[in-house]
Parts: sequence; structure tokens; C-alpha cells
Amino acid sequence: MLFIVSGPSGCGKSTLIRAVLCSLERTRFSVSHTTRPRRGKEEEGKDYFFVSLAQFERLIKGGAFLEWAKVHGHYYGTSKKEIDQKRKEGDVLLDIDVQGARQVKDRSRGAGFIFVVPPSYAELRRRLEERGQNSPHSIEHRLRVAKQEIQSYPMFDYVVINDRLETAVEELRAILLSRRCRRANREKVLDPILRSFEEC
Repeated sequence: MLFIVSGPSGCGKSTLIRAVLCSLERTRFSVSHTTRPRRGKEEEGKDYFFVSLAQFERLIKGGAFLEWAKVHGHYYGTSKKEIDQKRKEGDVLLDIDVQGARQVKDRSRGAGFIFVVPPSYAELRRRLEERGQNSPHSIEHRLRVAKQEIQSYPMFDYVVINDRLETAVEELRAILLSRRCRRANREKVLDPILRSFEEC
């Protein structure tokens, strides 16, 4: 299964995804390509594939991306090859912005779309300021974009309100587990079970 996790910058998508990856088997993270500089302890191939603008443009022209977008001045894209490789290992989580989620919605049937929201505008501002990664100008820009993105929630299948981290992680886990248990996703596993009853 493919799961798209989206929401405004600073809502806690990455934190939730990391927690779920640590606690749920057969779940993988799709590493995106980006032109933005590396931050802090970010690792190549683990957090992002860091590429130049020229490299990114070549990947676009080559049709390498399932989705790509320019977000807060930098380009981000999800490689089709990366998704195909990770899907062989289990469910795949994509951490992408609303623009990218909209593109995937048009191209990928059967994916689960999850929207993460902060408990309030004031709390989102506090989180952006406290993480210390952005200038005041950048924070104001992100908040303006968040006001627009928050209106996109109807296009998503699920909404997780990231107020208490433990609760939000449990909700995200529950979404993934419930999606795995849908009848359509269990057909291959059910087939031999049903045959065993017919053979009795």
C-alpha cells in the first residue's frame, strides 16, 4: 500500500512518520529528492537525496518523478523507482506537501491520503519558531502557505490532529493497520485459507 502523509510545514509529519516506522513492521519511508541544503544531522539517502537544480531538472525531463513541486523556494520530488523498490518490502509512506499530494491523487489509485494538522494556528507558529530552522520572514511565508493548505483537507481520506504526539502516532498507526485489513487488500492471503475450507 502507498500512503501519502501531508500537511502544513511544522505540523509534525516527519516526527509522526519516524515514530510509526519504528513501531510498525513492513513499513518503509520513500526518500524524496530535494534541491534544498542539508540541515543538521540529515543523511544522504536516509532523509533526502540532495541534488543540484540541474540534476533535478534532468530527472523531471526524464520522467523520473511520480510527483514534484517547488516548496518554500526549493524543489522536492518523489522518484518512481524509489517507490517501486520500497513497495517490494511493504507499505510505503510518502512525506509530501499538498501540491505533491494532489499530483499523486490524480495518478495513483488505491493510495491512502492522510492530512496532518496542528491543533491551532497559534501552536503552528510556536512550533515553527521553536525549531529554529527558519528566519522570521520564512516563518511568515510558511504560515501564509499553511492558511491555504489547511483548506485542502477535503481531498484527504483521513485527518490526524497532531496535538498530543502519542495520540497522533497511534492514530496514524491505526490508519495504516485498518487499511491493510480491507478485504480488497487481503484477497491473496484469503485465497489459500478459503481453499482449505473447500478441501475439508
